[in-house]
Amino acid sequence: MLTKSEIGLDGAAVGSLSQQKQEPIWFTDLRHRAWRFFEEIPWPTGEEEEWRRTRLTGLDIAEFKLAATADDMRGDVADLTPALREELESINAAAALVTEDGAVRYHGIDNELTAKGVIFTDLDTAIRQHPELIQKYFMTDNVAVDVNKFTALHAALVTGGTVLYVPRNVQIELPFHGVTSISSGVADFAHTLIIAEENSQVTYVDDLISKDNGAAFHSGVVEIFARPGAVVRYMHGQDWNTNTWHFSTQQAQMLRDAQLTWILSSWGSKLSKINLEMQMLERGGHGELLGLYFPSGRQHIDHHTMQNHFADHCTSDLLFKGALRDRARSVYSGSIKVWPHAQKTDAYQKNNNLVLDRRARADSIPGLEIEADDVRCTHGATISKIEPEYLFYLMARGLSKFQAEQMIVTGFFEEVLNRVPVEGVRRKLEQVIARKIHM
Repeated sequence: MLTKSEIGLDGAAVGSLSQQKQEPIWFTDLRHRAWRFFEEIPWPTGEEEEWRRTRLTGLDIAEFKLAATADDMRGDVADLTPALREELESINAAAALVTEDGAVRYHGIDNELTAKGVIFTDLDTAIRQHPELIQKYFMTDNVAVDVNKFTALHAALVTGGTVLYVPRNVQIELPFHGVTSISSGVADFAHTLIIAEENSQVTYVDDLISKDNGAAFHSGVVEIFARPGAVVRYMHGQDWNTNTWHFSTQQAQMLRDAQLTWILSSWGSKLSKINLEMQMLERGGHGELLGLYFPSGRQHIDHHTMQNHFADHCTSDLLFKGALRDRARSVYSGSIKVWPHAQKTDAYQKNNNLVLDRRARADSIPGLEIEADDVRCTHGATISKIEPEYLFYLMARGLSKFQAEQMIVTGFFEEVLNRVPVEGVRRKLEQVIARKIHM
């Protein structure tokens, strides 16, 4: 029998959640330890460098509840809402997992993949069926429980989420697809955990959408482990409604000769604060980090990235592009860190912003911190507007002002879109950009 309850975001929720899910003692202990960290870590005041340009004015987590479901809700694709079906069918996937308010609504995976040792399931199932995997990788030496107040809250109240494990030498061409949907009034703590073993290859598309237009809260964590020679493509698409608070800490660890393509798109939310870190731990790794964002209205989107080079002969390439309209604001701060032993590093970082309204504001703060002497590291940032002569040129050839602006904005994002490896994802990104232009 399905039992669903609402749990407040407080210390009592930790015990209630573990008891309802019948979790093992070690995971319950992790939750309690995380809650202690959450209580000890102060809320950002705005005086910290990381928070100087992003304030939490208006956020009260007491307004949100944890929608905890004791039993499974999974069914067939036909049982999903039209919006969820449309999202699911937008990607030609090898396997798919849909969660709504922390409960699994659909799960499908080819038996051939399971026979090869691939694990693709929700976090609750992984804790029960693969406890050794979760104990080893879940918020241990990648994203630590106490990185910040939001990661501590996440670890204490984590619900839903996805675990994707690909064994050594298993290479999968089609992407895996996860869809997370939340309702108004709900606090969501979905966790994404990807482990790609030696010489494996995997692609994961991670989509976040809202069920309705009400206020909601999301504090998520993404952990990626790319073992030697692994090839990982991770695409994170955030398209919440504009009344949702979004906080996300994402981190990837790359070992020898691993390759990672990491694509982040930020379209929705009331306020977003996203921290991404790519760690090059062994020589020969290559990381590509691409970002797109398009805030409008009074949206506020803040990205912080770190390309962290610990090892020699690694490369990283970052390109973030954003357009802004109305009274929206964006913040980008990025750093390339090169440690003393990371000789022969080749790292690049660029952030471009296109401001479409004089009331909008973009801040861009790229940075370098280099402790090695045989490296090539460059960075740059631009904040621009549409030049009148560009509009005049296009309008002189029969386009309306709106059509001319649409062509320019679409072209602005093209540099990133052309590097998206999954056709279904690229098509969705183009559709969202068109939607944002027409709003």
